[in-house]
Amino acid sequence: MSKKALGIDIGGTKIYSAIIDENGNFLSEISRNSTPKTLNGIVETLKKIIKENEDKIDVVAFSTAGAVNLENNKVISSTGNLPEGYRTIDFTSLSKQPVFVENDANCAAWAEYKIGAAKNQDNNITITLGTGVGGGVIVNGKLMKGKSGAAGEMHFKMSLEKTRKCTCGAWDCYEIYASGRGLELTAEDILNKKLTTYEIIEGYNQKKPKYYDIMETWQKNIAQGIVGLCDIFDPDCIVLSGSLAQFVEVKPIEEYVSSEIVTTPTKIYRASAGNYSGMIGAALLGIEKISG
Repeated sequence: MSKKALGIDIGGTKIYSAIIDENGNFLSEISRNSTPKTLNGIVETLKKIIKENEDKIDVVAFSTAGAVNLENNKVISSTGNLPEGYRTIDFTSLSKQPVFVENDANCAAWAEYKIGAAKNQDNNITITLGTGVGGGVIVNGKLMKGKSGAAGEMHFKMSLEKTRKCTCGAWDCYEIYASGRGLELTAEDILNKKLTTYEIIEGYNQKKPKYYDIMETWQKNIAQGIVGLCDIFDPDCIVLSGSLAQFVEVKPIEEYVSSEIVTTPTKIYRASAGNYSGMIGAALLGIEKISG
């Protein structure tokens, strides 16, 4: 009999949930709840969502910001867009069913591997381009977790010049160049004024020359990081996901990366698992975990 998961994606502004089967199909409508501003509010919202669904499913699977431990039951790193104390949540206590927790970028990467752009490609990396940058690395068909569960963080150095302070507290990480915030800082460098990502994209769409320079520089920064990742992991493909991926010109980046890397050429794709890839990936991983 087909197993079913209650997939729950916890974000800074919204909590999405739905029942999903082992093939990544939605078996229920997607429920949307605003993310409470307090720890207790989040816990109570999660309990309510689970109580309404747990008799219909085999596992509760969470996709969440922050690194998750190897046991997949606890968040172990800070999550700035969620209330203080979020890491203290005992997810396993929220349901009588088995509970599975994984980092949202890892979940998105797994969804792309199982049903999306990286399907059937056992070595791949998904890079999530948004306000920050997330990453999920799959090696030989296995999600890479590292010694503590924090593998795949996109905070490797792009420079030693101490030019840009990253949200993690270090200088010149890949995230502060390839993210939405990185795009804004690139615009500030070129135009000497502050712009939002929306204003930059609007200027680019209006074919303003300087805005082309901004977008070209930002995409070159994205590509430079991909070169390093490819040299280390030798992936079949790189998948670009997240809200800003739609503005990346994939083919020129693929050509540049394949000309620069010391390994064999790789492919670069836009994500295709959809806006709810985190929830889908969590569900698929959770079902796989309980299925042994």
